[in-house]
Amino acid sequence: MTRMTSSARPLLNRRLAEFGTTIFAEMSALALSTGAINLGQGFPDTDGPEEVREAAVRALRDGLGNQYPPGPGIPELRTAVAAHQQRRYGLSYDPDGEVLVTAGATEAIAASLLALVEPGDEVIAFEPYYDSYAACIAMAGGTRVPVTLRPHEDRFRLDLDELRDAVTDRTRLLLINTPHNPTGTVLNRAELAAIAELAVERDLLVVTDEVYEHLVFDDAEHVPLATFPGMRERTVTISSSGKTFSFTGWKVGWATGTQELVTAVRTAKQYLTYVSAGPFQYAVAEALRLPDSYFDGFRADLRRKRDLLGDGLRTAGFEVYQPQGTYFITTDITPFGEKDAHRFCRALPERCGVVAIPNSVFYDDPAAGRSQVRFAFCKRDDVLHEAAVRLRRLAS
Repeated sequence: MTRMTSSARPLLNRRLAEFGTTIFAEMSALALSTGAINLGQGFPDTDGPEEVREAAVRALRDGLGNQYPPGPGIPELRTAVAAHQQRRYGLSYDPDGEVLVTAGATEAIAASLLALVEPGDEVIAFEPYYDSYAACIAMAGGTRVPVTLRPHEDRFRLDLDELRDAVTDRTRLLLINTPHNPTGTVLNRAELAAIAELAVERDLLVVTDEVYEHLVFDDAEHVPLATFPGMRERTVTISSSGKTFSFTGWKVGWATGTQELVTAVRTAKQYLTYVSAGPFQYAVAEALRLPDSYFDGFRADLRRKRDLLGDGLRTAGFEVYQPQGTYFITTDITPFGEKDAHRFCRALPERCGVVAIPNSVFYDDPAAGRSQVRFAFCKRDDVLHEAAVRLRRLAS
């Protein structure tokens, strides 16, 4: 028997009332039901390095991680993360107190915001933003304040004056994402230096989502915000293995920062998953020690895929904003005489047999991204070729 409640109060916490099923679930279901090529959700359709997969199998067989791993993560992975930060960026972290392993970057973001934000605090985030940002800020009781990245020439750009004007006496934290999903923007040194100066001047905490740190193209470079003066002591830096090694289902992420910051984040994290992905942690520790040739080859392969799909989208008639990083391309559908990206994406599987994501769902003000559509290019070459062929139907 179903128990009825006499209360008129909605069952869902009011902080989450504006959030429903994620756009990724909606569009992936549409791809499945129509048989369309799914260029919506950002996951590769091939596995990562065989030696990393074998490391996971070996861990399983050797009984490593099959029971609860340590709450902060296994020492081998924490040491590997610290070594990676030192080797790549000259950032020194103590693996015993300044590195925390999480269930992917999404949990690291959630734990950071739950730990560092209180009701009434304002959190500034760049829009369009990854959809979990808004939900996590809401769950923490914070108020999100968007600063919009806007198209300029061939890419999206940050208005530093707009960012500075957004800071108030209630601002607690900056949530920075670079390389940026969904626009593919990579903040340059001058932009990062200005953000660092603002954070120090206004005594703000910063959480940086850097999961695409190894996917930067052309003349762009990824520079962690924590490397700038005054930033290490106020920054939680987040990354993960999923995007770098193409094992998104393993959900192994991490956060680095001062012991005080990491302790705060760990306090929240331990009541979320507590621990996860035991055997995979051992495999990711080995993955982080792969030679530079792996990272260089992976980046070059994704750059080639970006160009393959980008050329196909231009040929089909889209306006294409060239991404400097990530594995997403943002386009504009205005050249087709279309303005509603959500309606366009719902119709696209029937029109062309391709699924994409409307960027409007990543904005507080949907009108700001109303005509933008995002495509993922982290797919096999034959899939991208076929998608490009199908999308040409739009040109006719």
